[in-house]
Amino acid sequence: MKRKFPIIVSGILLCTTLFSGCSHKMPIVDKSTTNLNSQSTDNQNQGLNNQDSDNQSVNNQDTNNQNTNNQNTNNQVTQNSELRNSPTPKAIVIPDNSKIDSNEIVAPDIEFEPKEIPSNPAITFVHNMKIGWNLGNTFDAVSDTNLMDELKYESSWSGIKTTEEMIVALKETGFRSIRIPVSWHNHVSSDDFIISEVWLNRVQEVVDYAINNDMYVILNTHHDVSKDFYYPSIENLESSKKYINAIWTQVSERFSSYGEKLIFEGMNEPRLAGSNYEWWLDLSKPECKETIECINQLNQEFVDTVRKSGGENTSRYLLIPGYDASYQYAIINDFKLPKDSINDRLIVSVHAYLPYDFALKSPKESGSITKWNSKIAGCTKEIDSFLNSLYGKFIKNGVPVIIGEFGARDKDNNLQSRVEYATYYVGAARANGITCFWWDNHAFKGDGENFGIFDRKTCTMKYPEILQGLMKYAD
Repeated sequence: MKRKFPIIVSGILLCTTLFSGCSHKMPIVDKSTTNLNSQSTDNQNQGLNNQDSDNQSVNNQDTNNQNTNNQNTNNQVTQNSELRNSPTPKAIVIPDNSKIDSNEIVAPDIEFEPKEIPSNPAITFVHNMKIGWNLGNTFDAVSDTNLMDELKYESSWSGIKTTEEMIVALKETGFRSIRIPVSWHNHVSSDDFIISEVWLNRVQEVVDYAINNDMYVILNTHHDVSKDFYYPSIENLESSKKYINAIWTQVSERFSSYGEKLIFEGMNEPRLAGSNYEWWLDLSKPECKETIECINQLNQEFVDTVRKSGGENTSRYLLIPGYDASYQYAIINDFKLPKDSINDRLIVSVHAYLPYDFALKSPKESGSITKWNSKIAGCTKEIDSFLNSLYGKFIKNGVPVIIGEFGARDKDNNLQSRVEYATYYVGAARANGITCFWWDNHAFKGDGENFGIFDRKTCTMKYPEILQGLMKYAD
């Protein structure tokens, strides 16, 4: 079958002044978390005996980054975390427009031209979520060997067991929403995928921390993309539907009495994991066209399963991803939102670590850049372009969008650039009617994917300057 629309890929964007480092190409994938399979880390990690070790490996089937063979994505990077349980004092709250002592780095003043945003319940709901934070590397943790105590998965990557004090501290810093990524496949039994009661109880406990603090919560299926669980190919479609149905039947039943501030996200970055097309599709190829249709059907299975579970689930807001949760594959005509029994309750889910060369590419890789400036059109152009695409396809037509993962990793302490980036990204997204969630994997040291901004050991913001940037235009 012929491709109807080319994949939207921006060309080389040149910064004309100040930072030549803003020249970059848009990657073929908007990626999120890390591949822990073949990279060394300087982490201390809690293993079977709850003792520190050097590194935790993850099976390639269960990780969120795998290299394609011929697309030159070079996405394998190290994941680093500080791993230690600790008490949880109150958070530092950064007032609006306050200055930060650290080298006088402050969020820049930027003028954004607001778009005309339609008014409906879903658009208003997403606007009220303000800005969100990911509890990354926590309940999404997986391993190629099963831990004897399954509850230890929660701290096996981040090293921290989630506490209510953490959630309270996040709320005090200004975050109104939290996304809780959860891997379920390593906590199920039998061919019917029965979720462990112990695991489901613990997930519910942490959801309650946020709900009881009047926060919005996104709950998903995270590292479950596998031919053994769900996989968007024709050959695996029926077994994938069975898995989606089984997981969401149980999760929906458990949370059926929860109000609308609990949002379900059916899949995380559904894709042909392990194939040459994992992070990039050639829509002239039948298998690539078919995977879009498979994702459409899996999204429909998710919506139907949640709705028929009754209770508050009949009207619950649901997040719907396209291939890879990449915006390129959400704006094509082949991607279809599911049919729903209620109007204005579906939200498009997108992940976008853009511009890739600055936000995600490893500093060890050729083409990585460390500097970014909100006043340079060459730096901001790629963000503006993809936000305009989402606005034109969805927001303008009354369909809300959430960017469930974004961020810029630390590269040799390029704090000023990260503050500029955070400020511009959120402000531009909000001007387009979109709400953003920062990916926080609690990683701060080494040269890996250091997206951490909130120190869970002390419940303080390790980078209050970035926090200031995130909050400045979030309202």
